[in-house]
Amino acid sequence: MVPLFLFLVGFGFAVSGGVTIIAYLNFLPAGFSWMDYLIFIKERPECYLLPFGILFITIAVYLFPQDSC
Repeated sequence: MVPLFLFLVGFGFAVSGGVTIIAYLNFLPAGFSWMDYLIFIKERPECYLLPFGILFITIAVYLFPQDSC
C-alpha cells in the first residue's frame, strides 16, 4: 500500500512541477533569455516538485513487491 501511495504522490508532484515549468516558459516571449529563465525557475520552490516527484516514483517502483515466478 505504501508504494502505491508514494507513486501517486510522486505522480502528482511531477505533474504539478512540470506544468509550472511549462507555464513559466511564457516568460521567454516577454523578453527573458534562456539563462534568465533557468535562473528564475531555480529560485521558484514549486519547480522543485518535478524532480521530487520523479524521485518518489523511482522509489515506489523499487519498493513495489516483485513476483518471483
